[in-house]
Amino acid sequence: MPFFEELLKNKSLYLMTLPGLLILLLFNYLPMAGIVIAFKDYTPLLGYFRSKWVGFKNFEFLFKTSDALIITRNTVLYNLVFITIGIVCSVGMAIILSEINGKRLAKVFQTGMLLPHFLSWVVVGYLVYAFLSTDTGILNRMLKQFYGMKAVNWYSTIKPWPFFLVFSNLWKTVGFNSIIYLAAITGINPEYYEAALLDGATKWQQIFKITIPMIQPQITILFLLAIGGIFRSDFGLFYLVPRNSGILYPVTQTIDTYVYIGLTTMGDVGMTSAAGFYQSIVGFIMVLGSNLIVRKIDREKALF
Repeated sequence: MPFFEELLKNKSLYLMTLPGLLILLLFNYLPMAGIVIAFKDYTPLLGYFRSKWVGFKNFEFLFKTSDALIITRNTVLYNLVFITIGIVCSVGMAIILSEINGKRLAKVFQTGMLLPHFLSWVVVGYLVYAFLSTDTGILNRMLKQFYGMKAVNWYSTIKPWPFFLVFSNLWKTVGFNSIIYLAAITGINPEYYEAALLDGATKWQQIFKITIPMIQPQITILFLLAIGGIFRSDFGLFYLVPRNSGILYPVTQTIDTYVYIGLTTMGDVGMTSAAGFYQSIVGFIMVLGSNLIVRKIDREKALF
């Protein structure tokens, strides 16, 4: 049979993929059986099979609470901002790096941009606190020094926090995400730019007529993948950076932090599973829908 012939022919390659496939099976597919907990009143004493079946009652925690609209709005809107601004900044940073002539200088900038990605949100949370602290914060000291203003308790002031969260996310993720686009840019045939120079194209015209169109497939793929996680949020960003300040909940609480707080206070495992199941289903539908739209516009740029 053709399948077994292919398997024997490339057995070394298939053996190399075996560890990755096992990890995928153990940590991604086998845990899917736990979805049933979302429909049960799970208690550790009764266990996985003997816990009472409650249907969709666990989902009522998310949809019937007065905070449901707020946490859904925050989750979706923040992710939309992160996706749009993140892609623009990552592409822009990749283009800037590709224009640096000195290889050593480019490596220095790349290293500096990558460093925030490897910092945990715990560390970032303390860095933000050092910047916003009421007594010793850098921002308050600057406001007092240059404008004579009194110290502001930023952890009880709601309005600026959307900007703080967006900036923190961009600072931590843009450098790493730009690597993908930088790799795509370096793969563009230099003859395109040489022909553009002969035609008198400026640097901006080369960017908008050659660079961006050539990396558009990568932009589309990463956009579609990001859309799949639009109902999920970065727990560390929204929980650790605002330091779980209750006053800031209207602008900092998302579905993930709301579920975590509910789990730690009530210990309801079924509710947590229901929230995860809800997020996964919506993300799956969003990926399929976005991919369908892209396929209708340009079939070659679709993810599948």
